[in-house]
Amino acid sequence: MAIPSFVDAATLTVAGGNGGHGCASIHREKFKPLGGPDGGNGGNGGSVILRVDPGLTTLVEYHRQSQRRAGNGQPGKGDHANGGNGDDVVLAVPEGTVVRDADTGETLADLVGAEAEVVVAAGGRGGLGNAALASASRKAPGFALLGEEGESRRVTLELKVLADIGLVGFPSAGKSSLIAAISRARPKIADYPFTTLVPNLGVVVAGEVTFTVADVPGLIEGASEGRGLGHDFLRHIERCQAIVHVIDCATYEPGRDPLTDLDVIEGELAAHGGLEDRPRMVALNKVDVIDAAELAEIVRPDVEARGLPVFAVSTKTDEGLRALTFAMADLVATRRAAAPTPQPKRIVIRPAPVAGGPEFTIRKQGDGEGGFVWRVRGDKPERWVRQTDFGNGEAVGYLADRFARLGIEDELLAQGARAGDAVAIGEGEHPVVFDFAPQVEIGAELLSRRGEDQRLFEERESVKRRRKLDAEYHAAKQAERLTRMAADGYAGDAPDLDDGPEPAEGDDD
Repeated sequence: MAIPSFVDAATLTVAGGNGGHGCASIHREKFKPLGGPDGGNGGNGGSVILRVDPGLTTLVEYHRQSQRRAGNGQPGKGDHANGGNGDDVVLAVPEGTVVRDADTGETLADLVGAEAEVVVAAGGRGGLGNAALASASRKAPGFALLGEEGESRRVTLELKVLADIGLVGFPSAGKSSLIAAISRARPKIADYPFTTLVPNLGVVVAGEVTFTVADVPGLIEGASEGRGLGHDFLRHIERCQAIVHVIDCATYEPGRDPLTDLDVIEGELAAHGGLEDRPRMVALNKVDVIDAAELAEIVRPDVEARGLPVFAVSTKTDEGLRALTFAMADLVATRRAAAPTPQPKRIVIRPAPVAGGPEFTIRKQGDGEGGFVWRVRGDKPERWVRQTDFGNGEAVGYLADRFARLGIEDELLAQGARAGDAVAIGEGEHPVVFDFAPQVEIGAELLSRRGEDQRLFEERESVKRRRKLDAEYHAAKQAERLTRMAADGYAGDAPDLDDGPEPAEGDDD
């Protein structure tokens, strides 16, 4: 199947690059085996950006290749070396492109103006290395944060041609001939219906006014419901400042006349919607034919009675074209003068409010199996979960500290959560589930071996070993004490063997 040269709608799958992981590294050199943390941060992932290119007139490039992905950030390295940022992917689109989310239908941007751009898929942020995570209570973290995944979404690109005047009418009404006669555009012209398959643009100069005219494929009755070709291109006249009806006065099709054609096209424009405020003009075309000229004079009073300016024109003999083009120019100049003066774009930085509402929500919900779970939602806790390496116990302890500082633990206790309850944190259908265990914030590396956090265990292994040795020692001492008591036949309280032998007579001590 051949790919068309003009495409005004496309669906694009875009994905930002993933952020690089942070590095957990300890500086080492001769005679200085533990010189402190020196792991660098991971680089940020690249973003997918749509940017207007005034030289483009079609979206055909995205019809050929509908998937685009930005570069990933590089992981951090030791010796405080940060990872490189991923490369952005900048996609050029024609002016007048409307960007929507394909899944929700939300309008993300209406790209008008040279160099206008929008980020449709942001790259993930890089993870912090252990050098950036060091603090007074955690002087040498044995972990780093993971990089975040980039955004991924499907967007629809819809091109709406930017023109001052839109020509509408039935197929073969002479719209292409008219735009060719008043501009240097050279659209395809033939004597069969639906010759025009794509919108055509022409630049017209009338006196000191220069404006653009768009010729869209012919409309027929039912076009707004999907009949013919015009329904695919009705969007292209939404941006026009005025609409010109091109009426074929020389048609021999049964049931058609200029007034009926005008009513049918107006009905389709009304069904499409959004064009009620556009000024209208009527061009009675093909008056070079004798019967057509007579018919134009007959219907002119009826059209003028509707309050519409009427021009009898012929693209063959150029009759009436000068008056029509200057009338278009006057209308465009009037609309431009009435339009508000565009303000220069300014970059305004608005910091997010410090207390702009709760940073998380907690809701108790059933798990579908007769139990319940405390579901925690919020941008911060969900992002922290994605940044955590759950294979590193110290990193999990750091995550618990962050949750405690944010107030999640206090809120769970306030809502009635008990130790051992299931707590789910994360987005989607597969969140991370914890057993709730209220904790006190501490420096993990001070109380456990590297890569461990004592809060993950009921009792630390070192404590277990020490208590076991103490128990064995006291059991042995007690057994020795009982044995000596039995050998001496001592019936009263046994002497405390731990105090050592009694001092001999004559000793000062």
